[in-house]
Amino acid sequence: MKKFALGAIALALPLAAAAAPESYTIDPNHTYAYFEVEHLGVSLQRGRFERTSGKFTLDHAAKSGSVELSVETASVSSGDNVKGNRPRTLDDHLKTADFFNVAEFPRMSFKSTGVKFAGDNPSEIAGQLTLLGVTKPFTLKVDRWVCKDNPMSKKPMCGGNASASLKRTEFGMKYGVPAIGDEVRLWVSIEGYRD
Repeated sequence: MKKFALGAIALALPLAAAAAPESYTIDPNHTYAYFEVEHLGVSLQRGRFERTSGKFTLDHAAKSGSVELSVETASVSSGDNVKGNRPRTLDDHLKTADFFNVAEFPRMSFKSTGVKFAGDNPSEIAGQLTLLGVTKPFTLKVDRWVCKDNPMSKKPMCGGNASASLKRTEFGMKYGVPAIGDEVRLWVSIEGYRD
């Protein structure tokens, strides 16, 4: 009987290990947060943040996971960074208290509270977004998700794209509304390597 019990435990150990959550560290060279906002009712202006860090976990067997992202607000980039004869660039203005107030709030962050799966992959990530010191519920819709070995380094990786919208005035960013739109569309391109 003891041999049978030991054999059953030995068989179960690999299955338990396979079902354990896997931790990943964000690759900052391939993870970016992008935004889009209407400008003067004419065009949609886009930008991104150049520095993002964080971690995520995945448990495919349990259909669960978690995400923590930190975005450095001073890394905002609109493509307008040459001052010329103007008093400031758009990138300079975006860093002021009118928008991201990077001196007082150097980071915005997202921390998940739950992950929904569709089949084997995450499809929706609910959580809390903190921007300008205000924290509100925020849900990212996962548009694509892939896990595989990096074809060059052979290291296990996962990543994809997620999107959501928010009203910036709900976080206290009221400058220019309505000429500059209140609704901001966000995208995140994320890649991470297994720890």
